[in-house]
Amino acid sequence: MNLKYHLIWIISVFTFALTHAQEARSISGTIKDAASNETLIGVNILVNGKPLGAVSNEYGYYYFLIPPGEHELIISYLGYAPQLIKINLTDNIKQDIYLYNSEETLDEVLLFKNKNALSITTPEMSVIKLNSESIKRIPAVFGETDLLKAILQLPGVSNMEGSAGFNVRGGSADQNLVLLDEATVYNTSHLFGFFSVFNNDAIKDIRLYKGGIPSRFGGRVASVLDIYQKDGNNQEVKVIGGISPISSRLLVEGPIVKDKSSYLIGGRVSYAHLLLKAAGNENAAYFYDVNMKLSHQLNSNNKLFLSGYIGKDSFSIDELFGSIYGNNVVNLRWNHLFSPNLFSNLSLIYSDYYLAVTINSSAVEITSGVANYNLKYDFNYYVNEKLKLNYGINNLLYRFNPGEIKPTNEISGINPFKIEEKMAAEFAGYLEAEHKLTQNFQINYGLRISKFLRFGKESVNTYANNEPVIYNQDLQIYEKASPTGMDDFNGTDIHKSYMNWEPRLSMVYHWDDQSVKLGYNRMSQYIHLISNTLSPTPLDIWTPSDQFTKPQILDQIALGYYKSFAGGEYTMEIESFAKKVQNRINYIDGADLIANEAIEQVLLNGEERAYGLEVLLRKNNGALTGWIAYTLSKAQQRTPGRTPLEPGINDGTWYNANNDRPHNLSITTNYELSRKWSLAANLNYQTGRATTYPNGYYEYLGTRVPSYGARNAARLPDYHRLDLAATYVPKPEKKKGFQNEWVFGIYNVYNRMNANSMNFNQNRETGNNEALQLSIFGIIPSVTYNFKF
Repeated sequence: MNLKYHLIWIISVFTFALTHAQEARSISGTIKDAASNETLIGVNILVNGKPLGAVSNEYGYYYFLIPPGEHELIISYLGYAPQLIKINLTDNIKQDIYLYNSEETLDEVLLFKNKNALSITTPEMSVIKLNSESIKRIPAVFGETDLLKAILQLPGVSNMEGSAGFNVRGGSADQNLVLLDEATVYNTSHLFGFFSVFNNDAIKDIRLYKGGIPSRFGGRVASVLDIYQKDGNNQEVKVIGGISPISSRLLVEGPIVKDKSSYLIGGRVSYAHLLLKAAGNENAAYFYDVNMKLSHQLNSNNKLFLSGYIGKDSFSIDELFGSIYGNNVVNLRWNHLFSPNLFSNLSLIYSDYYLAVTINSSAVEITSGVANYNLKYDFNYYVNEKLKLNYGINNLLYRFNPGEIKPTNEISGINPFKIEEKMAAEFAGYLEAEHKLTQNFQINYGLRISKFLRFGKESVNTYANNEPVIYNQDLQIYEKASPTGMDDFNGTDIHKSYMNWEPRLSMVYHWDDQSVKLGYNRMSQYIHLISNTLSPTPLDIWTPSDQFTKPQILDQIALGYYKSFAGGEYTMEIESFAKKVQNRINYIDGADLIANEAIEQVLLNGEERAYGLEVLLRKNNGALTGWIAYTLSKAQQRTPGRTPLEPGINDGTWYNANNDRPHNLSITTNYELSRKWSLAANLNYQTGRATTYPNGYYEYLGTRVPSYGARNAARLPDYHRLDLAATYVPKPEKKKGFQNEWVFGIYNVYNRMNANSMNFNQNRETGNNEALQLSIFGIIPSVTYNFKF
């Protein structure tokens, strides 16, 4: 039995009999950019006047069944001119579709009623979709276009200014699965969070799943940010670049063999450290990153991709402290079409994150990191016009370096020390059905089964009652437990295993231009970020679940209402959600986290919960476009005592999570003033971050020591700012050859000094207590020059 029929047989075991419309015919193919042959993700294809259609997958492929006869296909995609294609279907056909960039379509503009209908009628919910063109119109600090800053303008997403990562629906940054061409990116920031690691010129498609997460994704409990790089232009050589106040970038793409294979290579480099040196500042901070991709079409049914990313940051303060950190990823992929209705993708992926911190005063270097190898195989099987199946496997092998300490010179008093590497494996299989039950009711249901193995050569402490943390009744504090012995494991020994069933369900009922959606998903996260800071920094360490640290388990439910007005010119999305996370780690007071070979002695298992309401109003067409996004939410954490005699953290009661922002409002607008000038503005407001202020003090040996009350019972001042930008295109009519533009921006127009943190101490001169506010950015004007040819 060949592979094709074997796969179909496996699918039939998990599905029930459905009546296939024998008279239906199939139409399939790939949707591409007409100028570059770049495949396009998430393109809507509708049959005019019928409740039929499809959406192109992650590789631009589409397939659907329609009755024989004459039909009109409506194809629409953000940033591209919509198309109307007439077909006379008498047999199954394969038809590639080419779309033209809207900027290059100066003649007739086609308008179709309800061109956004598929986004309303499909069960997909809690998803943010963007492309590089929409991102670059959003004002950003120093004029640096940044996809992470762009998604912060949409509901349910927040972060703290100058911090790495992002927070989704009250979750932490380490709870987000970030994928670049399917490879995991562990640290998403340059310069400690000022900029993201993603070069917008190299990006094709971005999707952030906040809920209703498809079964093919797993391993995190807050969100999935799925990013795809461009494949490369296989028609002609193109160059894109830009110069901003702190960095420059350049991207080159072109054909290796025209119509068959292409390359893409792009890079960014900062020169902020040169400006600091010129100003007499001994501090230094710079970064670089490189994106690359090769694509080759073997034949109509097979395509190969090789993609990669390299990024590095270096930071130092007066030659006293230094840090180097970065990501490396590479992915070899094979797309294969077994038949028009069976599409597959096989990927072999490597990803790592490393860091090195040097403290020159102590002549010591601390290093750590994490790497993973991933083999995944995914299938899309279009059973008939009512049923599509997605299924596959995902196997991960992890290698953790918890920490190594080395002296940096011969006179250092530091003894070399290395914690044993930790090994783990995560295996998963999934099956998901997209099932159209009636013309108005569709349901997606699926199951992901994950198994995690902690294994490898290692010596592990044992403790009384298996509790590495004990509670001291006399001092009323948590303390490290003393080991009672040690278990020695060989290279193939299993330390601990976990297995979880992760069901997913989403459904939609639609009528006219509106719909109601309901979604539920359960997810498991087997790796943890050890940090007592609010966002990932180069001192944070990843560690696997084991005998003492359990995997995090998420349960989330969401309900939404969606409405399209004026043929899709205006859309409204309203979603409510509630979620709970089991086994969220917390730390005992005074926890030492760096190079700790018994990290279990400072960790406690707790739980999280969050709930809220998100509203998004969009204007999609016309000279003025943009959106208003508002989130009303609550995020809390609790670590109860393990016995009635233990108080837990904060007396075991719920307290505000660090990422709790009850009110989050953003207004994003773009206005086409003329063909040469366009204007953009962002207005952002967030409730101040939860924090703990001292509620008194006591004196010890003449020094005032603050005492603190309930955890995170106070808040920093509310955060708000206004950003403006203007883009000038000298020759907008020029669509070939050298093209350029100037972007003038002002970040934080009214110079709001937003609080990043508040520190309390005693003034050495006056002896009085004082509060010191740390702010990151004031007003920042910028000029950026972009070009392409």
